[in-house]
Amino acid sequence: MDPAALHSDAIVVDGLIISKWSRSVFEEMRAGGLSAANCTCSVWEGFRATMENVAQWKRWFREHDDLIVPVHRSADIRRAKDAGRTGIILGWQNTSALEDRAEFVEVFRDLGVRVMQLTYNTQNLVGSGCWESRDGGLSDFGRDVIDEMNRCGVLVDLSHVGPRTSADALRHSAKPVSYTHCCPSGLKDHPRNKSDAELRAVADRGGLVGVATYPPFLPWGEETTVAQCIEVFEHVIDVAGEDAVGIGTDFTQDQDRAFFEWLRRDKGHGRLLVPGEPRVPRLPEGLSTIAEFPNLSAAMVRRGWKESRIRKVLGENWLRFLGDAWNE
Repeated sequence: MDPAALHSDAIVVDGLIISKWSRSVFEEMRAGGLSAANCTCSVWEGFRATMENVAQWKRWFREHDDLIVPVHRSADIRRAKDAGRTGIILGWQNTSALEDRAEFVEVFRDLGVRVMQLTYNTQNLVGSGCWESRDGGLSDFGRDVIDEMNRCGVLVDLSHVGPRTSADALRHSAKPVSYTHCCPSGLKDHPRNKSDAELRAVADRGGLVGVATYPPFLPWGEETTVAQCIEVFEHVIDVAGEDAVGIGTDFTQDQDRAFFEWLRRDKGHGRLLVPGEPRVPRLPEGLSTIAEFPNLSAAMVRRGWKESRIRKVLGENWLRFLGDAWNE
């Protein structure tokens, strides 16, 4: 099996990238052979700032239309690949942009936002994040928000969500949900990682787990290699099944120390949530830039994976799952 040829031919989807957006990053996406990626356009921002971020993406779609195209439905991902471009799925890592209006879900859906993570690390009007000291569970407003997301075809993302709020959301959602970017706590005990039971519960309800390659969540830390990332995928596959697993790297390419400090403070400016001095983490050897994405496929081949598994995990699972979550 020729890894380069397989990667070039396959649908390749990254379930989460939060890089510093620029033409150079979009060029890296093309060099890495990405058919599509869920690109974060809101974390701590409220309504106005998120609207400004979406407007900036609209400008980028015009200015860099030789590299990127917007994704509104799963068929757009195939069209992007056929056109030699990367499809951009606009996504949120928080629902703070909704403020107190569940009906804004449809407004942002119409603007191209197709993924919304319920909470980012701490408490908001919907529920609790994984770094909140007490997880109070999904609020009644949170149930209204999920109902709107289900109706409008917006994916419910539980990656940074607290365990009780996640369990409540999984029970309440009429549509399958996702951990778009996470690692298993079975390999490393970390507040952001998910237990085998949590991974299995999402898969059992028709959901999908995007496996992160972000070293702070992995047992090898900054010594992580692309080969070791395959061990993480295999753990999640053993738990959730190969039909429920995709990629969600959590790439932070070109972000600086100030960005990581903003992420790690409650609401972007409050208490520091994560112990230690904020700094730019070192990404895995062999997968330190988006352009190195083909190395992930090559590592799967070296590990002895069958072609059918490789194609599923690279992107076919995401493609099928998004169609379900988006009411297609």
